[in-house]
Amino acid sequence: MLSCFRLARPAAASDADPAALASSPRLPFALASPSTSGRGKHPWLSESADDMERNKRWDSMESWSMLLDTALAPTAAGEGDSSGRREEWMADLSQLFIGNKFASGANSRIYRGIYKQRAVAVKMVRIPERDEERRAVLEDQFNSEVAFLSRLYHPNIVQFIAACKKPPVYCIITEYMSQGTLRMYLNKKDPYSLSPETILKLALDISRGMEYLHAQGVIHRDLKSQNLLLNDEMRVKVADFGTSCLETRCQASKGNKGTYRWMAPEMTKEKPYTRKVDVYSFGIVLWELTTCLLPFQGMTPVQAAYAACEKNLRPPLSSSCPPVLNNLIKRCWSANPSRRPEFSYIVSVLEKYDHCVKEGMPMMVHQELRLWRSFAKIFRMGCITSNLPISVHV
Repeated sequence: MLSCFRLARPAAASDADPAALASSPRLPFALASPSTSGRGKHPWLSESADDMERNKRWDSMESWSMLLDTALAPTAAGEGDSSGRREEWMADLSQLFIGNKFASGANSRIYRGIYKQRAVAVKMVRIPERDEERRAVLEDQFNSEVAFLSRLYHPNIVQFIAACKKPPVYCIITEYMSQGTLRMYLNKKDPYSLSPETILKLALDISRGMEYLHAQGVIHRDLKSQNLLLNDEMRVKVADFGTSCLETRCQASKGNKGTYRWMAPEMTKEKPYTRKVDVYSFGIVLWELTTCLLPFQGMTPVQAAYAACEKNLRPPLSSSCPPVLNNLIKRCWSANPSRRPEFSYIVSVLEKYDHCVKEGMPMMVHQELRLWRSFAKIFRMGCITSNLPISVHV
């Protein structure tokens, strides 16, 4: 049974009971770890000793509990955020119960909770008071995530519920995804162990969510397995929109966004880019599904970015993977963005292959067609009946 506590009014430090809180049962990881995006020119630099000590103090149960109590005390009726405004997405904190922490990052903590009698995930973001630059970045990410999540409605997009801004803590409340991130799911699997049926089920969920996102004119910019969440039915939902932007406005932002192992070369080089950067990232995620491995394993993030940009290297394709999927992966992570397909095309390819697999018929790719032809002529597919069962590589 979930152990939760209602947000209390400010209390003295002596009122906190770290031992009791720490003894509550651990819950499965359910919301993606805070994005590593929004970094400067040298994101690979390690934390300073001062930063590590500050985060250590901040991570203590006592200081964090007091911060929650002080910043998120129940709001009076009609009260808005710190600016006095009342947004339509403003959370009623009197209905919010906070349970166990199950994930953390440099500036955020993620809790299991209950909001209006519904299981939720609560992402708390600490806004630094003295670091003006960092504060601006975190506020922009918070505003972006709320702005997009509150207007996106799709079965494969994580459902936004509410949010609040009570400096120095902001919070975003979303549906609770009980099975954690796709990356955590893959970490538990043996290499190359997913069946084509499972790969297709997961890949279709992701591509449908991204197709919807692009249809709304939104570029995610940080699509990766850590930002893809699984529910009880093992359906995938796209999450973490802190670095997302409208395609018409993305070029105005400075610096690269996202995470190096999944980042398109043009974004890494800070060149002009389009929504095709998400297609590149999807290609890396689809490769993860076919291998269950971490992309560019054995490399640091910076080494991975250099290999992809300067050497045009990609993770090795699986020889046991169906050719249709390997060809789709290569199309998605093409160095030339114009050669990458749209998500509508990706969905159609996966749906056709899924139909063939369910019917027990292998799917063939016309080998004479070249990759740079138009989408209508690429991957001329057909389900070919055979007396032999379809091979399933495990």
